[in-house]
Amino acid sequence: MDLEELNAIASREHHKQQKTCIRCCTVGGCLSANGLAVKEQLEKAVTEAGLGKKVTVAGVGCMGLCSRGPLVRVDPQGTLYDRVTPDTASEIVASVNNDAEAIREVEGLSFEETSKACTPRPLKISPSQYQPNNHPFFTQQLKIVLENSGKIDPEKIEEYIAADGYQGLGKVLLEMTPESVIETISRSGLRGRGGAGYPTGLKWATVAKAKSERTLDSRYNGGNPHNALSRKFVICNADEGDPGAFMDRSVLESDPHRVIEGMAIAAYAVGATQGYIYVRGEYPLAINHLQKAIRQAKRLGLLGSQIFESPFDFKIDLRIGAGAFVCGEETALMASIEGKRGIPRPRPPYPAESGLWGCPTLINNVETFANVPTIIRKGADWFDRIGTEKSKGTKVFSLAGKVCNTGLIEVPMGTTLQQIVEDMGGGVPDGGKAKAVQTGGPSGGCIPAAAFDTSVDYESLTELGSIMGSGGAIVMDETTNMVDVARFFMEFCMDESCGKCIPCRAGTVQLYQLLTKIREGNAFLTDLEKLEEICDMVKYTSLCGLGQSAPNPVFSTLRYFRDEYLALISD
Repeated sequence: MDLEELNAIASREHHKQQKTCIRCCTVGGCLSANGLAVKEQLEKAVTEAGLGKKVTVAGVGCMGLCSRGPLVRVDPQGTLYDRVTPDTASEIVASVNNDAEAIREVEGLSFEETSKACTPRPLKISPSQYQPNNHPFFTQQLKIVLENSGKIDPEKIEEYIAADGYQGLGKVLLEMTPESVIETISRSGLRGRGGAGYPTGLKWATVAKAKSERTLDSRYNGGNPHNALSRKFVICNADEGDPGAFMDRSVLESDPHRVIEGMAIAAYAVGATQGYIYVRGEYPLAINHLQKAIRQAKRLGLLGSQIFESPFDFKIDLRIGAGAFVCGEETALMASIEGKRGIPRPRPPYPAESGLWGCPTLINNVETFANVPTIIRKGADWFDRIGTEKSKGTKVFSLAGKVCNTGLIEVPMGTTLQQIVEDMGGGVPDGGKAKAVQTGGPSGGCIPAAAFDTSVDYESLTELGSIMGSGGAIVMDETTNMVDVARFFMEFCMDESCGKCIPCRAGTVQLYQLLTKIREGNAFLTDLEKLEEICDMVKYTSLCGLGQSAPNPVFSTLRYFRDEYLALISD
């Protein structure tokens, strides 16, 4: 495979796409809402209408608005239909066929702006009257990571190539040195999207400079002297374990080649020849799409030996996790890949120096790698202009909880929580009021509604006592008891603790017991003092990030909702 052949594939695919295409979401929430049956009925209706030469039906990835699935979009018109059923699918085909009599009054198909009451009304209007670019859920987004989601078939590499796929990899292998790739990523300001936001370029540079004491053996170097300098690894952390988070799963289900391309670019930059994607076993569709994507990339010579006829070799294998939350911590993840029990180890040494099997290892999460191909194609300066001064680019969030429009969104850094919850999310159902939003999963905190004008960036969320994390955003209304919220996340951390260090193993149990005592109305002020003392102990003495961040929901709820604790405590 060379660049000319890649462009030829893209050209052929563009020619195919000149037809009208009915795209049906067949992943995630839409899949659980009978999306496959809708797609099958659409295909049947197209055949029966004799439109096979003019219209195609495609299963695509997530379109974002999961709460109103199954979603169907007709391109190139861009008309979007929500809550489509197999019974109403034929009406969409009829509208594509310009059958005026059949579509004069179509009820319940056309999407309207969600009201505060979240009670959709049957609409007696032509479906073509709605366009997604009129709805605030879509208009306030800027899609980089999700630019192909809902537009391409994730099981067809040709469609990814037609969307400029693997152009970035071709560019770095044919036109750039590893040093210039790292310099581009550094100038872009990209920060790791899986946690505290460590600068991606700096991490790559550290791994690139590291020297492995173990040289490549025949399993990894393929006899290629270009790769025989040292043994290094690239790992994609797809062990997404936060309650309410589904960002990484959606990206892997909707656009797996984007992650593969990002990993290959990173491997070239740091000098690695072997990659691993560590994905949890609860994501069977993501695993299936990744397996197909890896096979397709190998078939076209985009993974394997001498990629783009260059000296660069790289291959990727999957490793399936059993669902342990602690394996999201990088050292526990590496232990799991090695076939050991997934428990953290003390640092230093850091993975960049001594990681998988003692070799320098680069670990980034799904969203971080998914940003890389676009940065390479469009340039560091383009990416640097998006976001805030210290937080560049966009962030993908899974918007869930007590909010009308639940789903997947991607917004520029600097967007406010008010815009996310009220404008894009449509506010709380039934006219209720938002009380707080919890970001960062069990490692994050609860931000009160009074602070919703806060900019979403790494520094601002940290100042509020929360973190960006991987991107979960759970909205709570005024009926939510915040002590219950803290207790729920503490129970989660208690159950998921690996037990290696005493502060986390015993401390989370004691915190859960104290929160239960407070919730049941059996606690005193001395118990509240003890709760805060143990939180400090767990935070500052635990071995890994799970224990160190476990008290965060307690700290934030005590900071902003202390009156709810006091109301449950006997005087």
